[in-house]
Amino acid sequence: MSDLTLIRTSSDNADFRKLVSLLDRDLAVRDGDEHAFYAQFNKVDAIKEVIVAYQNNNPVGCGAIKPFSTSQAEVKRMFVHPDSRKQGIAASVLNELETWATEIGFSACVLETGKKQPEAIALYQKAGYQIISNYGQYIGVDNSVCMLKQLNTPTILDTRHLIPNK
Repeated sequence: MSDLTLIRTSSDNADFRKLVSLLDRDLAVRDGDEHAFYAQFNKVDAIKEVIVAYQNNNPVGCGAIKPFSTSQAEVKRMFVHPDSRKQGIAASVLNELETWATEIGFSACVLETGKKQPEAIALYQKAGYQIISNYGQYIGVDNSVCMLKQLNTPTILDTRHLIPNK
């Protein structure tokens, strides 16, 4: 990976919006008739935690998290430009999203992807995500694959039992 830079931003970022537009076009082809169903759950307005990956100052990938519950963040809008795939960019974006989720107090990440995105499923499984029952709006949707990963939350050392030095 030459000169990969990850920036933390929000859904207002113009490069993020351009990448999401490419993602939506890709998903429209993959999902066909089901695309309209999924599109309603993929609005990017007011997402506060967005990562944009730049390679040689060009935006090449993105991802976002948003609160799903008090303890879980949902991974959304993961995408790497086709010309930049197979370089570990998606894994880097995902790792940074998980780090950020931990920093803001989440102990797990959930996500939904589709059976027509085998490379995404492989990425998430390699990163430690496990397939779970479909949640929320994806219950009963045959094409949906929902996944969960417990995050390594920082351990807070309990020092109450330690004897202070004299």
